[in-house]
Amino acid sequence: MGKIIAIANQKGGVGKTTTAINLAAGLAVLEKKVLLIDADPQANATSGLGFDTKTIAGDTIYECLIGSSEAANALLDTEIKGLQLIPSHIDLVGAEIEMLQLSNREKVLKTVLKKIAADYDYIIIDCSPSLGLITVNALTAADSVIIPVQCEFFALEGLGKLLNTVKIVQTRLNPELAIEGFLLTMYDARLRLANQVVDEVRRHFPDMVFQTVIQRNVKLSESPSFGKPVILYDAASIGANNYLNLSKEILKKNENTNRPE
Repeated sequence: MGKIIAIANQKGGVGKTTTAINLAAGLAVLEKKVLLIDADPQANATSGLGFDTKTIAGDTIYECLIGSSEAANALLDTEIKGLQLIPSHIDLVGAEIEMLQLSNREKVLKTVLKKIAADYDYIIIDCSPSLGLITVNALTAADSVIIPVQCEFFALEGLGKLLNTVKIVQTRLNPELAIEGFLLTMYDARLRLANQVVDEVRRHFPDMVFQTVIQRNVKLSESPSFGKPVILYDAASIGANNYLNLSKEILKKNENTNRPE
């Protein structure tokens, strides 16, 4: 079974989609079979991998969640060998309302993924910046969650609410859900505040923060507008290096974990 990792934080602009795209690409470059699921109505992970959301002819995660299609029908091949995408669409905004009538509404995504999880080593879910039903679905389907934390003044604000949601999901829906780690993003070593945030997050969450820190990097910011992960856009950039290191750190952390088949 592939390990399912959700990337979640209800704060916008913390590097969730950047992390989802580039972690998925990094794992694929390291010869893992990876599926990226765009579970955000803004569909930034979809466009960030070079797909035009207006012209996608096939199904998206929306059709899968409302039960009109299977996940296998929504798969798209990307430029990177071993990396596939289930795209998103603005219609996903309405999926939460349509799912409300379902008895097992928090477990829809888990059911969708059950049929294809064995085909991948890793499944990465890019969540929307909210704690709504689709994010709860992602946390219910996931084995673990990565929480990106921006190295800026309000870094820890709102984390309590997210951790409370994780605890509720663990208690009621998915007792196996673990925190894969807190990922420090948008780090600028020249700023005293950034270094203070790093120290504070490591102090608050000892042993739960990734050693890899994602630095501010122009190439990392530019690459989505070219529809490419940073490793394709500029493999020598700091951003590409950071996300390759993160991918290696996650592989090392998980390589000794016996996953049930």
